[in-house]
Amino acid sequence: MAVFVLLLAADQALKTWALTHLTPGQPPVVAVPGLLEWVLTFNTGAAWSMFSGSATPLALGRLVVGLAILGYLLWRPQPAFLAVVLGMISAGAVGNAIDGLRLGRVTDMIHAPPLSAVTNAIGQGGFPIFNIADSCVVVGTVLLVIGTFVADRPKRAL
Repeated sequence: MAVFVLLLAADQALKTWALTHLTPGQPPVVAVPGLLEWVLTFNTGAAWSMFSGSATPLALGRLVVGLAILGYLLWRPQPAFLAVVLGMISAGAVGNAIDGLRLGRVTDMIHAPPLSAVTNAIGQGGFPIFNIADSCVVVGTVLLVIGTFVADRPKRAL
C-alpha cells in the first residue's frame, strides 16, 4: 500500500510540476545531460498513442484495473516482492486514469535520449515521451514476469 501511495503521489506531483513549468511544443529542458529531458506532451490514447481519442474509456478501464489490483492486495496480502510490483502497476494505472478523467488526456513529460537512440537505431523513430505512471506499469509488469520465471525455477540440491 505504501508503494502505491508514494508512486501515485510522485506521478501526480511531477505532472502538476510539468503543467505549471513546461510549455507544449517548446524545446526539451535538460535535466540530466544525455540521459533525461523534460518535454511536455499529451496523449489521449494508450502507449505509443494507440487508441488516440479514447481518453475517457481508457481512463475508466485503467481505474477499474488499478483499483481491482489494489483491492486484491488489501483483501489478500501478498509476499513483499509481489506486493511491490502489483502496487507499482496499480499506481501507474490509477495515476493515468486520474489524468484521463480529470483532463481528458494523459500528461507526459519524461524524454530519455538513450531510449530514443535505441528505437532510432532499429528504425522505429524516437522513443515516446512518458510519465512516472507509464514507468510504474512497464517496470512493474517486467518485474512480475521475471519474478514468475525465477519463482518457477527448480531448486538445486546442495
